[in-house]
Amino acid sequence: MVKNMSEAAAAASASSCGVRSETVEKAVNALLKWRDSQSHSQKPQLLEQDELLYLIVSLKKIPQKPRVNPHKVPLPHPLIDPSTDPAELCLVIDDRSKSGLTKDAASKKIKSENIPISKVIKLSKLKTDYRAFEAKRKLCDSYDMFFADKRILPLLPRLLGKQFFKKKKIPVPVDLKHNNWKEQIHKGYASALLFLSTGTCSVVKVGKLSMDKKEIVDNVTAAIHGIAEIVPSKWGNIRSFHLKLLDSLALPLYQAVPDLRLKILAEADNPSKEVLEEKQEEEDASHQKKKKHKKSKGRIHEVQYMDENSNDTDSGAKRKDENKTDNVLNKKNKTALKKLSANDINTSDRKKKKTLSAQ
Repeated sequence: MVKNMSEAAAAASASSCGVRSETVEKAVNALLKWRDSQSHSQKPQLLEQDELLYLIVSLKKIPQKPRVNPHKVPLPHPLIDPSTDPAELCLVIDDRSKSGLTKDAASKKIKSENIPISKVIKLSKLKTDYRAFEAKRKLCDSYDMFFADKRILPLLPRLLGKQFFKKKKIPVPVDLKHNNWKEQIHKGYASALLFLSTGTCSVVKVGKLSMDKKEIVDNVTAAIHGIAEIVPSKWGNIRSFHLKLLDSLALPLYQAVPDLRLKILAEADNPSKEVLEEKQEEEDASHQKKKKHKKSKGRIHEVQYMDENSNDTDSGAKRKDENKTDNVLNKKNKTALKKLSANDINTSDRKKKKTLSAQ
Protein backbone atom coordinates (compact mmCIF):
# COMPACT_ATOMS: atom_id res chain seq x y z
CA MET A 1 0.00 0.00 0.00
CA VAL A 2 2.81 2.39 0.96
CA LYS A 3 4.67 1.48 -2.20
CA ASN A 4 1.64 2.27 -4.36
CA MET A 5 1.17 5.59 -2.60
CA SER A 6 4.83 6.54 -3.17
CA GLU A 7 4.59 5.61 -6.84
CA ALA A 8 1.43 7.71 -7.21
CA ALA A 9 3.13 10.68 -5.53
CA ALA A 10 6.14 10.34 -7.84
CA ALA A 11 3.86 10.21 -10.88
CA ALA A 12 1.96 13.28 -9.68
CA SER A 13 5.17 15.23 -9.16
CA ALA A 14 6.40 14.18 -12.61
CA SER A 15 3.17 15.31 -14.25
CA SER A 16 3.31 18.65 -12.43
CA CYS A 17 6.81 19.24 -13.77
CA GLY A 18 5.72 18.61 -17.36
CA VAL A 19 5.46 21.24 -20.09
CA ARG A 20 2.03 22.30 -21.29
CA SER A 21 1.16 21.90 -24.94
CA GLU A 22 -0.02 25.54 -24.98
CA THR A 23 3.49 26.84 -24.27
CA VAL A 24 4.90 24.54 -26.96
CA GLU A 25 2.31 25.79 -29.45
CA LYS A 26 3.17 29.44 -28.70
CA ALA A 27 6.87 28.75 -29.26
CA VAL A 28 6.19 26.91 -32.54
CA ASN A 29 3.97 29.77 -33.78
CA ALA A 30 6.66 32.32 -32.96
CA LEU A 31 9.34 30.33 -34.81
CA LEU A 32 7.12 29.86 -37.87
CA LYS A 33 6.33 33.58 -38.00
CA TRP A 34 10.03 34.40 -37.70
CA ARG A 35 10.86 31.99 -40.54
CA ASP A 36 8.17 33.57 -42.77
CA SER A 37 9.58 37.04 -42.14
CA GLN A 38 13.09 35.82 -42.94
CA SER A 39 12.01 34.09 -46.16
CA HIS A 40 10.69 37.38 -47.60
CA SER A 41 14.01 39.14 -47.09
CA GLN A 42 16.24 36.25 -48.29
CA LYS A 43 16.99 35.38 -51.90
CA PRO A 44 15.03 32.45 -53.42
CA GLN A 45 16.92 29.15 -53.73
CA LEU A 46 16.81 26.68 -56.59
CA LEU A 47 16.41 23.67 -54.32
CA GLU A 48 14.11 24.00 -51.35
CA GLN A 49 15.63 22.58 -48.18
CA ASP A 50 13.47 21.30 -45.34
CA GLU A 51 14.63 22.99 -42.15
CA LEU A 52 14.69 21.13 -38.84
CA LEU A 53 13.52 22.16 -35.37
CA TYR A 54 15.85 21.44 -32.48
CA LEU A 55 15.08 20.82 -28.82
CA ILE A 56 17.91 21.86 -26.48
CA VAL A 57 18.12 19.99 -23.17
CA SER A 58 20.17 21.39 -20.27
CA LEU A 59 20.93 19.17 -17.29
CA LYS A 60 21.89 20.12 -13.75
CA LYS A 61 24.57 17.43 -13.44
CA ILE A 62 26.81 15.70 -15.98
CA PRO A 63 25.86 12.02 -16.51
CA GLN A 64 28.21 9.75 -14.60
CA LYS A 65 28.21 7.12 -17.36
CA PRO A 66 28.35 8.85 -20.77
CA ARG A 67 27.76 6.61 -23.77
CA VAL A 68 28.49 6.91 -27.47
CA ASN A 69 25.28 5.18 -28.56
CA PRO A 70 22.22 7.44 -28.66
CA HIS A 71 19.06 6.95 -26.63
CA LYS A 72 15.88 6.44 -28.66
CA VAL A 73 13.01 8.81 -27.87
CA PRO A 74 9.80 7.68 -29.69
CA LEU A 75 8.03 10.34 -31.79
CA PRO A 76 4.39 10.16 -32.97
CA HIS A 77 5.38 11.63 -36.36
CA PRO A 78 8.82 10.33 -37.50
CA LEU A 79 11.30 12.68 -39.14
CA ILE A 80 12.32 9.92 -41.56
CA ASP A 81 9.51 7.87 -43.08
CA PRO A 82 10.61 5.71 -46.03
CA SER A 83 7.01 4.85 -46.90
CA THR A 84 6.18 8.48 -47.76
CA ASP A 85 9.55 10.22 -48.23
CA PRO A 86 12.49 9.03 -50.36
CA ALA A 87 14.82 8.31 -47.42
CA GLU A 88 18.13 6.50 -47.84
CA LEU A 89 19.02 4.06 -45.03
CA CYS A 90 22.32 2.14 -44.78
CA LEU A 91 23.03 -1.03 -42.79
CA VAL A 92 26.56 -2.14 -41.75
CA ILE A 93 26.76 -5.88 -41.08
CA ASP A 94 29.37 -8.07 -39.42
CA ASP A 95 30.78 -10.41 -42.06
CA ARG A 96 33.42 -12.03 -39.85
CA SER A 97 33.52 -15.81 -39.56
CA LYS A 98 32.19 -15.74 -35.98
CA SER A 99 28.98 -13.92 -36.95
CA GLY A 100 27.88 -16.41 -39.61
CA LEU A 101 26.18 -13.66 -41.64
CA THR A 102 26.89 -12.81 -45.28
CA LYS A 103 25.84 -9.90 -47.46
CA ASP A 104 23.72 -12.13 -49.71
CA ALA A 105 21.78 -13.53 -46.75
CA ALA A 106 21.18 -10.06 -45.36
CA SER A 107 20.01 -8.73 -48.75
CA LYS A 108 17.59 -11.65 -49.21
CA LYS A 109 16.07 -11.08 -45.74
CA ILE A 110 15.68 -7.33 -46.43
CA LYS A 111 13.89 -7.96 -49.75
CA SER A 112 11.66 -10.73 -48.42
CA GLU A 113 10.46 -8.72 -45.39
CA ASN A 114 10.29 -5.40 -47.30
CA ILE A 115 12.68 -3.66 -44.89
CA PRO A 116 13.43 -0.06 -46.01
CA ILE A 117 17.23 -0.49 -46.30
CA SER A 118 18.74 0.86 -49.52
CA LYS A 119 22.39 -0.20 -48.96
CA VAL A 120 24.19 -3.00 -47.13
CA ILE A 121 27.92 -2.53 -46.38
CA LYS A 122 30.19 -5.23 -45.01
CA LEU A 123 32.64 -4.53 -42.19
CA SER A 124 35.55 -5.76 -44.32
CA LYS A 125 34.62 -3.34 -47.11
CA LEU A 126 34.33 -0.48 -44.61
CA LYS A 127 37.92 -1.19 -43.53
CA THR A 128 39.36 -1.28 -47.05
CA ASP A 129 37.29 1.04 -49.31
CA TYR A 130 36.62 3.86 -46.83
CA ARG A 131 40.03 4.57 -45.36
CA ALA A 132 40.45 8.02 -46.93
CA PHE A 133 38.85 11.05 -45.34
CA GLU A 134 37.07 12.03 -48.57
CA ALA A 135 35.52 8.58 -48.89
CA LYS A 136 34.24 8.74 -45.29
CA ARG A 137 32.75 12.20 -45.90
CA LYS A 138 30.95 11.05 -49.06
CA LEU A 139 29.58 8.02 -47.23
CA CYS A 140 28.28 10.24 -44.43
CA ASP A 141 26.52 12.60 -46.86
CA SER A 142 25.09 9.85 -49.06
CA TYR A 143 22.57 8.45 -46.53
CA ASP A 144 20.03 9.92 -44.15
CA MET A 145 20.53 7.36 -41.38
CA PHE A 146 22.88 4.48 -40.55
CA PHE A 147 22.25 1.20 -38.74
CA ALA A 148 24.88 -1.31 -37.62
CA ASP A 149 25.14 -4.69 -35.97
CA LYS A 150 25.69 -4.05 -32.26
CA ARG A 151 28.57 -6.57 -32.22
CA ILE A 152 30.76 -4.20 -34.26
CA LEU A 153 29.89 -0.93 -32.46
CA PRO A 154 33.24 -0.68 -30.59
CA LEU A 155 35.08 -0.78 -33.96
CA LEU A 156 33.02 1.90 -35.72
CA PRO A 157 34.37 5.16 -34.17
CA ARG A 158 37.85 4.43 -35.53
CA LEU A 159 36.57 3.28 -38.94
CA LEU A 160 34.01 6.04 -39.57
CA GLY A 161 35.95 9.07 -38.37
CA LYS A 162 34.98 12.47 -36.95
CA GLN A 163 32.52 13.44 -39.69
CA PHE A 164 29.86 11.02 -38.46
CA PHE A 165 30.11 12.40 -34.91
CA LYS A 166 29.95 16.03 -36.04
CA LYS A 167 26.79 15.49 -38.09
CA LYS A 168 25.20 13.22 -35.47
CA LYS A 169 25.00 10.28 -37.88
CA ILE A 170 26.42 7.63 -35.59
CA PRO A 171 24.92 4.24 -36.56
CA VAL A 172 21.99 3.08 -34.45
CA PRO A 173 22.67 -0.39 -32.98
CA VAL A 174 20.55 -3.30 -34.21
CA ASP A 175 20.62 -6.87 -32.88
CA LEU A 176 20.83 -8.93 -36.08
CA LYS A 177 20.79 -12.22 -34.14
CA HIS A 178 17.03 -11.81 -33.74
CA ASN A 179 14.61 -12.11 -36.63
CA ASN A 180 12.70 -8.86 -35.96
CA TRP A 181 14.93 -6.68 -38.15
CA LYS A 182 12.04 -4.67 -39.54
CA GLU A 183 10.68 -3.82 -36.08
CA GLN A 184 14.08 -2.69 -34.79
CA ILE A 185 14.82 -0.55 -37.85
CA HIS A 186 11.35 1.02 -37.75
CA LYS A 187 11.85 1.88 -34.08
CA GLY A 188 15.20 3.45 -34.98
CA TYR A 189 14.04 5.87 -37.69
CA ALA A 190 10.75 6.65 -35.88
CA SER A 191 12.61 7.99 -32.83
CA ALA A 192 14.55 11.10 -31.93
CA LEU A 193 18.15 10.39 -30.96
CA LEU A 194 19.40 11.74 -27.62
CA PHE A 195 23.18 11.81 -27.15
CA LEU A 196 24.20 12.08 -23.48
CA SER A 197 27.95 12.60 -23.49
CA THR A 198 30.39 14.43 -21.18
CA GLY A 199 28.45 17.72 -21.06
CA THR A 200 25.23 19.08 -19.61
CA CYS A 201 23.72 20.28 -22.91
CA SER A 202 22.26 18.06 -25.65
CA VAL A 203 20.44 18.82 -28.92
CA VAL A 204 17.64 16.64 -30.32
CA LYS A 205 15.94 16.90 -33.73
CA VAL A 206 12.20 16.93 -33.11
CA GLY A 207 10.49 18.30 -36.22
CA LYS A 208 10.59 19.69 -39.75
CA LEU A 209 9.03 22.81 -41.25
CA SER A 210 7.28 20.67 -43.87
CA MET A 211 5.16 19.10 -41.11
CA ASP A 212 1.85 20.49 -39.91
CA LYS A 213 1.86 22.72 -36.88
CA LYS A 214 0.00 20.14 -34.80
CA GLU A 215 2.47 17.39 -35.74
CA ILE A 216 5.39 19.57 -34.65
CA VAL A 217 3.70 20.32 -31.31
CA ASP A 218 2.98 16.63 -30.75
CA ASN A 219 6.59 15.70 -31.50
CA VAL A 220 8.00 18.37 -29.17
CA THR A 221 5.76 17.40 -26.23
CA ALA A 222 6.48 13.69 -26.77
CA ALA A 223 10.23 14.36 -26.93
CA ILE A 224 10.15 16.40 -23.71
CA HIS A 225 8.37 13.69 -21.72
CA GLY A 226 10.47 10.92 -23.31
CA ILE A 227 13.74 12.69 -22.47
CA ALA A 228 12.55 13.27 -18.90
CA GLU A 229 12.10 9.51 -18.52
CA ILE A 230 15.53 8.66 -19.96
CA VAL A 231 17.67 11.24 -18.12
CA PRO A 232 19.12 10.06 -14.76
CA SER A 233 17.02 11.40 -11.83
CA LYS A 234 14.38 12.36 -14.44
CA TRP A 235 12.82 15.82 -13.85
CA GLY A 236 15.07 16.40 -10.85
CA ASN A 237 18.11 16.59 -13.15
CA ILE A 238 16.59 18.74 -15.93
CA ARG A 239 17.43 22.43 -15.82
CA SER A 240 15.69 23.72 -18.95
CA PHE A 241 14.15 22.97 -22.35
CA HIS A 242 14.52 25.36 -25.32
CA LEU A 243 13.16 25.16 -28.87
CA LYS A 244 14.87 26.75 -31.88
CA LEU A 245 15.53 26.69 -35.59
CA LEU A 246 19.03 26.59 -37.01
CA ASP A 247 19.49 30.39 -37.16
CA SER A 248 16.85 31.58 -34.69
CA LEU A 249 16.91 32.37 -31.01
CA ALA A 250 16.23 29.59 -28.50
CA LEU A 251 12.75 30.03 -27.01
CA PRO A 252 12.34 28.72 -23.44
CA LEU A 253 9.77 26.00 -22.82
CA TYR A 254 10.72 24.93 -19.29
CA GLN A 255 12.98 26.37 -16.61
CA ALA A 256 13.64 24.67 -13.28
CA VAL A 257 13.31 26.76 -10.13
CA PRO A 258 16.74 27.22 -8.47
CA ASP A 259 17.20 25.08 -5.36
CA LEU A 260 17.61 27.68 -2.59
CA ARG A 261 18.13 25.98 0.76
CA LEU A 262 16.43 27.70 3.71
CA LYS A 263 18.71 29.04 6.44
CA ILE A 264 17.61 29.56 10.08
CA LEU A 265 19.24 32.75 11.33
CA ALA A 266 20.35 32.97 14.98
CA GLU A 267 20.46 36.11 17.16
CA ALA A 268 24.06 36.69 16.14
CA ASP A 269 22.99 36.69 12.52
CA ASN A 270 20.11 39.13 13.30
CA PRO A 271 21.80 42.01 15.17
CA SER A 272 19.82 44.81 16.81
CA LYS A 273 19.55 48.39 15.56
CA GLU A 274 22.10 49.69 18.09
CA VAL A 275 24.72 47.19 16.95
CA LEU A 276 24.06 48.07 13.33
CA GLU A 277 24.40 51.81 14.06
CA GLU A 278 27.73 51.24 15.87
CA LYS A 279 29.02 49.18 12.96
CA GLN A 280 27.94 51.90 10.54
CA GLU A 281 29.75 54.59 12.56
CA GLU A 282 32.92 52.48 12.65
CA GLU A 283 32.74 51.95 8.90
CA ASP A 284 32.27 55.71 8.31
CA ALA A 285 35.25 56.56 10.53
CA SER A 286 37.48 54.04 8.78
CA HIS A 287 36.29 55.37 5.42
CA GLN A 288 37.23 58.95 6.41
CA LYS A 289 40.67 57.78 7.60
CA LYS A 290 41.25 56.08 4.28
CA LYS A 291 40.27 59.27 2.45
CA LYS A 292 42.73 61.35 4.51
CA HIS A 293 45.45 58.80 3.91
CA LYS A 294 44.79 58.93 0.18
CA LYS A 295 44.92 62.74 0.21
CA SER A 296 48.23 62.77 2.08
CA LYS A 297 49.61 60.30 -0.39
CA GLY A 298 48.68 62.61 -3.23
CA ARG A 299 50.59 65.68 -1.89
CA ILE A 300 53.86 66.81 -3.47
CA HIS A 301 56.64 67.09 -0.88
CA GLU A 302 59.54 69.54 -1.05
CA VAL A 303 62.65 68.21 -2.71
CA GLN A 304 66.06 69.06 -1.28
CA TYR A 305 69.03 68.88 -3.57
CA MET A 306 72.47 67.66 -2.65
CA ASP A 307 73.97 71.17 -2.51
CA GLU A 308 71.20 72.47 -0.27
CA ASN A 309 71.59 69.51 2.02
CA SER A 310 75.33 70.06 2.27
CA ASN A 311 74.88 73.77 3.07
CA ASP A 312 72.25 72.98 5.64
CA THR A 313 74.50 70.44 7.33
CA ASP A 314 77.45 72.88 7.41
CA SER A 315 75.33 75.66 8.88
CA GLY A 316 73.92 73.25 11.43
CA ALA A 317 77.42 72.20 12.50
CA LYS A 318 78.50 75.85 12.84
CA ARG A 319 75.45 76.61 14.94
CA LYS A 320 76.27 73.72 17.24
CA ASP A 321 79.85 74.97 17.70
CA GLU A 322 78.64 78.48 18.46
CA ASN A 323 76.19 77.19 21.01
CA LYS A 324 78.96 75.20 22.69
CA THR A 325 81.27 78.25 22.96
CA ASP A 326 78.41 80.37 24.35
CA ASN A 327 77.73 77.81 27.01
CA VAL A 328 81.41 77.66 28.01
CA LEU A 329 81.62 81.49 28.30
CA ASN A 330 78.48 81.63 30.36
CA LYS A 331 79.90 79.06 32.75
CA LYS A 332 83.17 81.02 33.12
CA ASN A 333 81.30 84.26 33.78
CA LYS A 334 79.20 82.62 36.44
CA THR A 335 82.27 81.26 38.28
CA ALA A 336 83.99 84.66 38.10
CA LEU A 337 80.92 86.38 39.55
CA LYS A 338 80.83 83.88 42.38
CA LYS A 339 84.49 84.57 43.21
CA LEU A 340 83.92 88.31 43.16
CA SER A 341 80.96 88.09 45.47
CA ALA A 342 82.95 85.94 47.86
CA ASN A 343 85.83 88.47 47.93
CA ASP A 344 83.40 91.30 48.53
CA ILE A 345 81.92 89.46 51.50
CA ASN A 346 85.38 88.85 53.03
CA THR A 347 86.46 92.49 52.68
CA SER A 348 83.23 93.69 54.31
CA ASP A 349 83.78 91.34 57.25
CA ARG A 350 87.35 92.62 57.75
CA LYS A 351 86.20 96.23 57.78
CA LYS A 352 83.57 95.48 60.42
CA LYS A 353 86.14 93.79 62.62
CA LYS A 354 88.51 96.75 62.38
CA THR A 355 85.81 99.24 63.42
CA LEU A 356 84.90 97.13 66.43
CA SER A 357 88.53 96.80 67.60
CA ALA A 358 88.99 100.57 67.25
CA GLN A 359 86.07 101.22 69.52
